[in-house]
Amino acid sequence: MLYCRIKTESGPAYAEVVERCGQLWVERLLSAAPWRTETFAGTPMEAIPLALAPLLPPVEPGKIICVGRNYRDHAAEMGNDIPTEPLLFFKPVSSLLAPGAAIERPAISERVDYEGELAIVIGRRLRNLQASEDARESIHGYTIVNDISARDLQKKDGQWTRAKGFDTFCPVGPVVSTSLDPTTTPVTVETRLNGDLRQRGSSADLIFPIPELLRYISAFMTLEPGDLLATGTPAGVGPIHPGDRVEVTIPGIGTLSNPVV
Repeated sequence: MLYCRIKTESGPAYAEVVERCGQLWVERLLSAAPWRTETFAGTPMEAIPLALAPLLPPVEPGKIICVGRNYRDHAAEMGNDIPTEPLLFFKPVSSLLAPGAAIERPAISERVDYEGELAIVIGRRLRNLQASEDARESIHGYTIVNDISARDLQKKDGQWTRAKGFDTFCPVGPVVSTSLDPTTTPVTVETRLNGDLRQRGSSADLIFPIPELLRYISAFMTLEPGDLLATGTPAGVGPIHPGDRVEVTIPGIGTLSNPVV
C-alpha cells in the first residue's frame, strides 16, 4: 500500500495512493493514521493526481531519529573515521516539511547541505528487540527524508542539534510505502540538485543495516508507532542556495522535491 497525507476542508487526512496507467493518484481518505489501525477503512474521494495534491508530511512522528555516517563513502568524504557503533542524533518534529514546500536557508549559516535518505516508519511499540526476533515486524513502512544540515554550525557546535534542527530542515515524503522491504531487496537512493545527479547509494551499503539499527536503538530507547528513523546518507552531499531545487528519489516511494529560498 502507498499512502500520503493531504489538506482537506475538514483538516489534515491520510489518503490511499494508487497507480493508474503509470501515474499515481490520491483516491480514498483513510479513517486513521495507517500505523494506528490494522484496517484501512475510509471514504472515497474525487481522485486527483498525486503531483497536484495538497500534500503534507506523510508522517506524524513523536520523535525523529537519524543515523550519521552510515555509509563508508560519506564518512570518508567528510574526513571522518568509520563509526564502530551507530552514531545517532535527533531532529525536532518542528523541522518537518511537506513535499513541494520550501526549504528556508537561514542567514546565520554560510553552508547548508542536502542529505537524501531512506527512512523507516515504526509500526509497533518496540523495546529491546532481540537478535532472534524479526525486525520487519516492527516496521510499518518506508519513506524519504532529506536531512538538511547547516554544515558550518555542525562543525562549530560539536553536537548537532542546532545544525540539524531548523524549521523546514526535515522534508519528508511524498508517500509511505508499506510493501517495500529494503531488508531483503536493497533500494537505491538518488539525490539531484537542479536536475544534476549528486548522490547515488544503495541500502545494501549501510554500515549498520536496518535490523541492527533497530536492535541498537531499542536497547536504550522505546520506539513508538509512527516514529521516524532516517538511516543515513550516501556520499555526494553538497550545498544548496536560494533558487535551487533538491529532489531525492527512491524507487517504490517516488521523488521528494523541494525548492530552496
